[in-house]
Amino acid sequence: MSFDNLLIENLGAVRRITVNRPDKLNALNAQTLGELTRAFEQAGEDESVRVVILRGAGEKAFVAGADISELATVTPVQARDFARRGQHTMATIERLGKPVIAQIGGYALGGGMELALACHLRIASEKARLGQPEINLGVIPGFGGTQRLLRVTGRGVALELCLTGAQIDAARAYELNLVNRVVAPEELEAATLALAEQLAASAPEALRSTLDAVITGGEADLSTGLDYEAQAFSTCAATEDMREGTRAFLERRKAVFSGR
Repeated sequence: MSFDNLLIENLGAVRRITVNRPDKLNALNAQTLGELTRAFEQAGEDESVRVVILRGAGEKAFVAGADISELATVTPVQARDFARRGQHTMATIERLGKPVIAQIGGYALGGGMELALACHLRIASEKARLGQPEINLGVIPGFGGTQRLLRVTGRGVALELCLTGAQIDAARAYELNLVNRVVAPEELEAATLALAEQLAASAPEALRSTLDAVITGGEADLSTGLDYEAQAFSTCAATEDMREGTRAFLERRKAVFSGR
């Protein structure tokens, strides 16, 4: 499958997807959203892919937001449809069933921060800047920002960032739990790939079940979530990888997971 605005690379069991619109700071237009949806659907269906890295082309931006030139002319009905399209893309990433790591090398603003929030883990360069500046355009986040930001940081932080439109640096983002790690710019690519390769060596069903238990189970009450966890645990126990993992532990060797 070919894309106009994305670059796709396979690095062993890791697939790296790059939003490739550096002249627009990788801004999300309708075409790019559609391509991202298709690229992640493809990654989800490809059994050789165990982990996905998402990044932006160039040194300035991960994704600087929605394409304002496209947004400026929409009608209310078109705006709703655009928001739904973006929300579908973010949900496709979040529910992929495989870990997705956002490699944030610069601006992650508006739709770019919403895209990062849809990823499961986020590694940021010290030069990264994050924020939800939609208030400055007279609108609100439309790709899930109000909801995922609330769940990641809590109500107070979500309201502050959405109401003020303020940008924050990577160190502050780490304090607020928006990013998992902050590294020097020259270390960002290597650090992200190292984490991706570590995850890719794990049992795929255990990865999938962990994501499901945290994301889906975490939206329920505690009792329902615990039941969801127990069911996911039993699913893992039916795999060859579980047998391999327990044998390797008892034999004091490193497990080699086959994905079965």
